[in-house]
Amino acid sequence: MGIRPPILLRLYLLLARLAAPVYRIVHKVRVSRGKDEKVRGGEKFGWASQPRPSGSVIWVHAASVGETNSVLPLISALTDRGYFVLLTTVTRTSAEIAARNLPEGAGHQFVPFDSPSFVDRFLDHWRPSLALFVESEIWPAILNGLRTRRCRTILVNARLSVRSVRSWKRLGAAATDLLGHFDLILAQSRADEGRFASLGVKTVTFAGNLKFDADLPTPDPRALSDLKRALGTRPVWLAALTHPGEEEIALAAHREILKSHPDSLLLLAPRHPDRRETIIRELEAAGLPFAVRSTGDLPGPGHRLYLCDTLGEMNTLYSAVPIAFLGGSFAEVGGHNPVEAIRFKAALVSGPKVANARTLYKHLWDNGAAVKVDSPSMLARPVQALFENGPARATQISRALEIVEEGRGALSRCLSLLGPFLPPSGRVGGE
Repeated sequence: MGIRPPILLRLYLLLARLAAPVYRIVHKVRVSRGKDEKVRGGEKFGWASQPRPSGSVIWVHAASVGETNSVLPLISALTDRGYFVLLTTVTRTSAEIAARNLPEGAGHQFVPFDSPSFVDRFLDHWRPSLALFVESEIWPAILNGLRTRRCRTILVNARLSVRSVRSWKRLGAAATDLLGHFDLILAQSRADEGRFASLGVKTVTFAGNLKFDADLPTPDPRALSDLKRALGTRPVWLAALTHPGEEEIALAAHREILKSHPDSLLLLAPRHPDRRETIIRELEAAGLPFAVRSTGDLPGPGHRLYLCDTLGEMNTLYSAVPIAFLGGSFAEVGGHNPVEAIRFKAALVSGPKVANARTLYKHLWDNGAAVKVDSPSMLARPVQALFENGPARATQISRALEIVEEGRGALSRCLSLLGPFLPPSGRVGGE
């Protein structure tokens, strides 16, 4: 007899089942906006587009690009041990990364919508023996489906913000039950470990941040060389992974910078490049000459703005610039992980809203390895200072690289802690 979930979770599962037609509408809208693939749309509803291999399957779920990149080394380590790994993601961009970087012995599918009928169809086909979820991917219908099938489930690289703790506590017994679906939670920081423990989680332990160990894709040499040649020796900075409202903040800062550095150039790389038409209208309204990367253009000497609206090129952009403002830190999204920018040797500037990786950011700020800007109106000041003081910029980058290097080792700790769930034979369970 199955475990009966608390009433709040039972209500969620009922509503999620009734919402199945709504998910189909959501999918059509996402396809029309280029966010979902029409050809592989059946995967969103649990229909597999490839056969299940014989033997055991380890399912790894990562939401988007950052989570996918962080978990790729773990997937490689598992396939090296003889496991077949199924990676699921939500976004098209992460699917493209998976297509380029998954090792032999791994496959990709889009994760189904969190409705019981779709989840059951997915699980009945793939029959995973172990499920690993990355960071904060906690879906009630999926977790309930795994529990009823007695599939061991682990949250890896787990994070939990202070705000999220308050939200979870409001759920009471439902939160305890839902988090109790996980046989093990591997926290990416000591602070995250403590926050999970404050919710009554008994199975949490610190493992470290997998993003420190992630294999970063090498920039395309020709694309990087062409971009650096176009940038030349003028002052250049990047506003990376920006969200609505942050392009306006970066533009205002650049106008201020142009007063003292009239030949300077701002590269704008929005988190969601499909916002390009809206951003282009903002750039036109700004009245500054600009070029657009997706059209094949490179910035010329007369350009003051360059819209980098292509996918999969953040490594190239970080490598080409000396300074990067990391977006999501003035918007209400919790910031983005700074490790990639640091490892490609960009001096980091951010706003204060970085709940998704606050422990790491605070460590960077406290050690002079990144600059925190409390107000959008103050963004121009540290960028100008980093332009004008090369030694200080180099010192900041060096300190940030040291912190990242010190944080490496999460992959080996994670594999060690997963050991009890991975039999020596290289098989999980049996067929």
